[in-house]
Amino acid sequence: MNKSRHFDHLLLFVVIALMGVGLIMVYSASSVTSLATMSDAHYYLKRQFMWVVVGLLAMFGISHFPYQKLEKMAVPLLGVAIFFLILVLVPGVARDIGGAKRWIRFGSLGFQPSEFAKLCFVIYMAHSISLRQDRIRNFLHGMLPDMLVAGIVFILIYKGPNLSTAALIGGTYLAMYFLGNGSLANLGGLAAGGAVLITALIFQAGYRMRRFWAFIDPWENARTSGYHIIQSLVAIGSGGFWGLGLGQSRQKFFILPERHTDFIFAIICEELGLLGGAVVLLLFLALLWRGLYIATRAPDNFGFLLASGITAIIGLQVLVNIGVVLSLMPTTGITLPFVSYGGSSLVFLAIGVGILLNVSRYGSGRNAFEEHRAAPFSGQFAEPAVPVTRRR
Repeated sequence: MNKSRHFDHLLLFVVIALMGVGLIMVYSASSVTSLATMSDAHYYLKRQFMWVVVGLLAMFGISHFPYQKLEKMAVPLLGVAIFFLILVLVPGVARDIGGAKRWIRFGSLGFQPSEFAKLCFVIYMAHSISLRQDRIRNFLHGMLPDMLVAGIVFILIYKGPNLSTAALIGGTYLAMYFLGNGSLANLGGLAAGGAVLITALIFQAGYRMRRFWAFIDPWENARTSGYHIIQSLVAIGSGGFWGLGLGQSRQKFFILPERHTDFIFAIICEELGLLGGAVVLLLFLALLWRGLYIATRAPDNFGFLLASGITAIIGLQVLVNIGVVLSLMPTTGITLPFVSYGGSSLVFLAIGVGILLNVSRYGSGRNAFEEHRAAPFSGQFAEPAVPVTRRR
């Protein structure tokens, strides 16, 4: 396998641009809050800048680590991730925030195991699906083992409770199974079953039901469950096309909740208008384009599925966050990648991009996806279209 001289510079530029937008908007959205609660208008800005530096260092570091070695580490990494997901459920270990136990503290620093688990899950699934190419369309031997692993990770994250991130795990697995040349019949059945499960879990908890009905009609409970959505739409509408101006948000004055985290895109639209929101969306589209481009040029199945999975989980997270902010989906706790305030999400997504950059170093120039999906099938089993470079 010949190593190319440079990684994908356009992907690097887009991610740094998104981080830069995030720093500016986190400061703008949080300055009032941090001044009132921390007596320091720059509190969240300084912390976010620290995580951006850590994320960039991690991204550049992992971009020089050959992605092929991750295949040998796939099972141990998933084991470590599952250990932390179990640990966070142990009474007295995790930090309780808003009734959810999702954080493990190390002194003044917090660590969110679900963010680490998302990346480890993608690495494991890329390894497992590429290894099962000769039986991927067989439900019992090709799909069921990975379904069980996905189910374990789903349940542990859901018990956080964190249904939105658990659903992201499920969506990422479906995307990777499809791209791994899986059976459309199996995929359709699993997707339908997953939709039924998610719906049942929504109605199993009172607060999720309230969020769902607030999504259907936020004005019915405008001061309670519908408040987030209404204020988000007010922020977006008041921005118009050009916006109120950078730093001129009105909603950040303790009106819009989670303004520097889950609903930061609403503040972007309020201050920078439809034009600013469109620029951010174009940056994300460019990121997804480069991620898929890198995946389709990967020289082996593992690299193809690894790059596809990382791109999928970023894309799904963007889709859910923007959907919530625009009132196209019920309210969840999914942040906007690289833009929202938060250390765990930013650092582990940056590591994911570092892996993408490393895969791009080995690009072959051919479209691996078209070759992969066009592979001939005989009976139940498929022969791999893209040769696996290291067989066990």
